Formats: sequence, C-alpha cells, structure tokens
Amino acid sequence: MILVENAVISDDIKEKLFVCDLEACKGACCVEGDLGAPLELHELKELEQAFEHVKPYLSNEGLDAIEKEGLYIKDYEGDYSTTTIGGKECAFAVYDEKGILKCGIEQAYRDGKTQFKKPISCELYPIRVTKYDHYEALNYDRWEICSAACTLGKELGVPVYKFLKDALIRKYGEAWYNELCHEIEMG
Repeated sequence: MILVENAVISDDIKEKLFVCDLEACKGACCVEGDLGAPLELHELKELEQAFEHVKPYLSNEGLDAIEKEGLYIKDYEGDYSTTTIGGKECAFAVYDEKGILKCGIEQAYRDGKTQFKKPISCELYPIRVTKYDHYEALNYDRWEICSAACTLGKELGVPVYKFLKDALIRKYGEAWYNELCHEIEMG
C-alpha cells in the first residue's frame, strides 16, 4: 500500500499493467455495470453548464433518456451518476463509425466547445476512488471486459499509474503525481 497525502493507493496500481484497447472492447465500460458513470458533486454543475454544448454530440436515445430522467441520477446510497439508456449504456456515450462507444462530453471538449472533459471516474478507470471521512482509497478494479487492456498493457509494459498519468494529475495535481512516482520508485 502506498500513502500520498490523504490518498491510500493499492499496490495493484503500481504492479498491474494496463492500456485501454478500444478496438478490442469497443468501449464496453460505457455499457456494462449497474449505473452510469459516477459523478463527483462539483461535476454536477459542470455537466449542467456544459450540456448545451454537448447536446449536439449525443444520440437521440441518449437525449430521450436525459429528457426523461435528467442529466444524472442519485442512487440509493446518495451518490450521483450519469443517466443511462434503459439501464445500459451511458446517455452520453455515442457510437463512432467503427461501432466503438466514445464519450459525447469528451468529443465536445476536444472540439473546444466546453471546459468539462468528462467525468473523472471515466478518465481514471480502471482506478476506482472510494471516499472516506479523512482519506480516499484508490483501488484497481478488475473487470473481465478489460482483459484486452491487460494484455496490451503487458505487451507495452505500462503500469496502471503511468497509463493514467494525465487523469491522476487532473484529479490530484502534478506535485501529488510526482510524489506517487517517487514513492513507487523508492518502494
């Protein structure tokens, strides 16, 4: 286990090898699971502000789901997540010409239409963050749909924390990420 500031990081994050392979999985993480993408409280307002710019990127089915249920839902534990289409794919997911699910929010961001990139939970995947009163636990989420990502990660020799460098910096800052790297290299 690694401790950086108020974050407890599982050893899997330094030891497991992982690189997303969208050609293989087709963006299955946007469909599988029991809820949409987890959202942090500050992301609710960011999503609301970005929505008009994101809207043109979304499918009719996604827009219908959002119209019926809203941009996000609150689950039984009081946490927020993006709305889904019929309990399956995220309402913000769109299929590209190859049948790969991509994020409509991220497409709008890449086109310079919004400052909100996408939910940090999506960008951090396969790391899942659990918040406690005085710290956060960062754990590697093993999921069969990511087996191709594990294979590609092994081929390329890229550990999870390096694959997710930009996402970890977005969430915790560059100094935090540098400290994480230092702890891993010294450990």
